[in-house]
Amino acid sequence: MTHPNAAPQPYDDGMLDVGDGHRVYWQVRGTPGGKPAVVVHGGPGGGFARGGYRRFDPAGYRLVLFDQRGCGNSTPHAGDPTTDLRHNTTHHLIADMERLREHLGIERWLLYGYSWGSVLSLAYAQQHPERVSEIILAAVFGGRRRDIDWLYRQAGRFYPEEWERFVAGVPGASRDGDILDLLGGYARLMEHPDPEVRDRASLDWSAWEDALLSHETQGRSGVFTGLPARERMGLTRLCAHYFSHGLFLEDGALLRGAGRLAGIPGMLVHGRMDLNAPLEAVRELARAWPEAEVKVAEDAGHLDSETKVQHIHDAIARFAPPSPAPDRAPSHAG
Repeated sequence: MTHPNAAPQPYDDGMLDVGDGHRVYWQVRGTPGGKPAVVVHGGPGGGFARGGYRRFDPAGYRLVLFDQRGCGNSTPHAGDPTTDLRHNTTHHLIADMERLREHLGIERWLLYGYSWGSVLSLAYAQQHPERVSEIILAAVFGGRRRDIDWLYRQAGRFYPEEWERFVAGVPGASRDGDILDLLGGYARLMEHPDPEVRDRASLDWSAWEDALLSHETQGRSGVFTGLPARERMGLTRLCAHYFSHGLFLEDGALLRGAGRLAGIPGMLVHGRMDLNAPLEAVRELARAWPEAEVKVAEDAGHLDSETKVQHIHDAIARFAPPSPAPDRAPSHAG
């Protein structure tokens, strides 16, 4: 269900040529002339249509949505095995966001990032702090090697059988080696010339992602495995591509660079029971970025809960432009 104030249809959209043969789909909703804000979706490769923007009340905002390279309505799609991923990195996505901002004539915008979108938002803001008015991040991921190791190895302490199956998906993979090697094995399998091998690797990756969400109160079966084949392949292929390369970031870069966010107000919303991204990284980020306030939803994991959604709505309302004063009715007092 969309937010009751959400515009049912975009009032502007288009395809932006960002180079390297890529075209990024974008649209704008909400209030023309409102405060600019951009939704940075999860994944990598999730696409904004998966619903993250629906938590954003566009009242008073000029809300920009876009599909990152290789997903959603952007072209070429990573679900196509012939699509080359060499020009799909974090640095390319940052450049795409800047190009889109300039294309839309926006001076500064609020960033709203969810999950992987929190990583991309932080990376963008640290490179272009003068273009950012505020930042709202939910289901925050730290982006460090230890965060990746947690997500794809250490969390297996909670789901040992499912993790063993995940490791077994890459023949000859080490259980104790560098986690990037295991993820790189998946990335190579998803480039295999045999479509059955590619699909099996995509399903094995999806099964692990589903396992981590299965305990959550808002969880449901088949969050990843139940996706249409092309969408699932594009999502898992991009996830393997990004995570096997350490998200194309130097280890710990986002925390070390948090000082560049000085003066930018922020809100970090996180679920206490988030197995994908433990709360530790959120606290460390907040210590490095004093303008950021942390809101913890005790009843949430990586997925949303009523409390988590309310925290997000509160942050959006806090940073929204003031509503215009209503016209005063004429007085009839005599």
